[in-house]
Amino acid sequence: MKDKHLALAAVLLAVGLLVSGCSSAPATISAANQGAKGQQEDSGAAALGALASFSAGTLDGGTFTQDDIQEKDVTVINFWALTCGPCIAEMPDLAAFAAALPDNVQVITVCLDGAGSEEYVRMVLEEAGFAGVTLVSGDGDLQALCGNLMYTPTTVFADAEGNLVGDAVVGGQKDLAETFLEAVNRVLAAGGKEEISLES
Repeated sequence: MKDKHLALAAVLLAVGLLVSGCSSAPATISAANQGAKGQQEDSGAAALGALASFSAGTLDGGTFTQDDIQEKDVTVINFWALTCGPCIAEMPDLAAFAAALPDNVQVITVCLDGAGSEEYVRMVLEEAGFAGVTLVSGDGDLQALCGNLMYTPTTVFADAEGNLVGDAVVGGQKDLAETFLEAVNRVLAAGGKEEISLES
C-alpha cells in the first residue's frame, strides 16, 4: 500500500510540473540579478522590470533592441528553455498564435539556455513552426528582466515604450491563444489603441 501512495505522489508531482512549468529558469542570459527573483510574485509584470534599453543577439545572428519593440503596439515576449518540457510543448500553440496576429503585434521568444545550443533551438522552433525572432543573448534591461524570472515558460506583454503591462502568464496554458489575446487587448486598451482579433 505504501508503494501505491509513493507512486501516486510521484505521478501527481510530475503532472504538476508539466502543467505549471519549470522553476529556476536557466540563467545563461540572466547571470545578473539572481537576488531579485522574488519580484515575480509582486503585482503585475511591471515588477519584473521594463525593456527601455537593451541589445540582444538573435538566433539568426542579428540584433534586436528596444527600437524593434517601438515599431509595434504590443510585443509578446515568451521566455523558455530547452530543458523545460512545458515550454517546448506549448511552442506549436505559440507559433500558431504568432502567425494569426495583425501587423501591429509581434511575438518574440527568449531561449534562456540557447547560447551555444543554437542548432537545437532551431530544431525545436522549426518543429513547432515558429518563424519569429528568438533571442539567445542579451544585456541591459533584458538581462535584468531575465534575472527576475522564477519560472519557465513565462510570457510578458510590452507596449511600444517597453513597459510591461498586465500580469505575466506563467506556465503552460490550456488555451494559449485566448489567454494571450486577452492580455494583448489589455495592453492595446491601456494605450488607447483598438483591440484586435485573431485572423482566421
